[in-house]
Amino acid sequence: MFDDLTKPLADRMRPRVLDDYVGQAHIIKPGKPLYEAIASGRLHSMIFWGPPGTGKTTLARLIAQHSDAEFIPISAVLSGVKDIRAAVDEAKKNQLNQHKRTVLFVDEVHRFNKSQQDAFLPHVEDGTVYFVGATTENPSFALNNALLSRARVYVLNALTPDDLLIVLDKALTDQQHGLGHLAVKVTDDIKLQFAEAADGDARRLLNLLELAVELAAAKGDPEITAAIAQEVLSGGVRRFDNQGEEFYNQISALHKSVRGSAPDAALYWLCRMMDAGCDLAYLARRIVRMASEDIGNADPRALQIAINAWEAQERLGSPEGELSLAQAIVYLACAPKSNAVYKAYNAAMGHARQSGSLPVPVHLRNAPTQLMKSLDYGKAYRYAHNEPEAYAAGENYFPEELACTHYYEPVERGLEIKIKEKLKHLQELDKNSR
Repeated sequence: MFDDLTKPLADRMRPRVLDDYVGQAHIIKPGKPLYEAIASGRLHSMIFWGPPGTGKTTLARLIAQHSDAEFIPISAVLSGVKDIRAAVDEAKKNQLNQHKRTVLFVDEVHRFNKSQQDAFLPHVEDGTVYFVGATTENPSFALNNALLSRARVYVLNALTPDDLLIVLDKALTDQQHGLGHLAVKVTDDIKLQFAEAADGDARRLLNLLELAVELAAAKGDPEITAAIAQEVLSGGVRRFDNQGEEFYNQISALHKSVRGSAPDAALYWLCRMMDAGCDLAYLARRIVRMASEDIGNADPRALQIAINAWEAQERLGSPEGELSLAQAIVYLACAPKSNAVYKAYNAAMGHARQSGSLPVPVHLRNAPTQLMKSLDYGKAYRYAHNEPEAYAAGENYFPEELACTHYYEPVERGLEIKIKEKLKHLQELDKNSR
């Protein structure tokens, strides 16, 4: 009997038994704890964390099926506390009348606020429901600690091209649920194009395939040609959840590539973020930050180049402006590195916050009025330009309580080599003046 062909292909092709599940071999294969728990019907509450289209919902359904448990799905996008209560009431009826366990599946669980997440806790505690949540966001940030402590987190990875080719071939050959009855023709090369365009997402892959088959049918030919593939795949976008987990992973990789003096990797991550539609102004701001944090005075030109790139990007717009950001990233990655200013700034800020309102030394105070002069404001101040080498050797510019404090320690790279030599010379002058 054929499946309901009015349903989307991605829905029709959901695996119906655990052995048909594709991917996630690190958790779903014989011998792995989750596989053995599912196969034996031993339920526990869990969180599935992974990108879209990696099988989170399907896995939850399979868990319920293999455990002979009722499956109650709700979506955090569409549901509220009222829906949670209704689901719990249904689970209690299953428990009381049928002596049956219930898997309560919550899709996009990170969309629930704290009070909504808390609503699950007593029912998880007393065994009314086995909670299975699905999220694309890092559970450490998106979910309450109380809920996390009651559920085991499983990380689902983006599907590999080989995984996606298996999914695609199943869809093309499955007579009952897929496209097997249509005898669709497609070359291995075009199959690979679809797998790569899906970017680890099985749902996207099947949606693209279904669209291509519809275009082929409209042309009266069951073959997905190169022209049809180009038409379908040309609008694809990469996985990039703006301000989400993947966003911060990629900006971290970009920053660390620059810090690690790896221009090729830095350029790759910059292009990944641009290709996915990242706000170019955000990238420009982060590049300026990198210039100060990781290069600093080892090459002061880096900051100016970063600012110039930002200005060029704003003036030119896209796509011309992207090249200026790429130029800045390559320069920063190749520049000598120093975090001396960054460390000094953090140390000084910590001191400023912890030391309270220490008074400015009298000799450093301004004296614009007669009263201030009578109070000795500015008295004994030594004007550096009148001193040998334009340096007042032995002078203290700190509050008395912090005299002789040092924050800035230049490194032996780039211009800071010269800066370090000069500061060492000035310190010798200070020592000789005492």
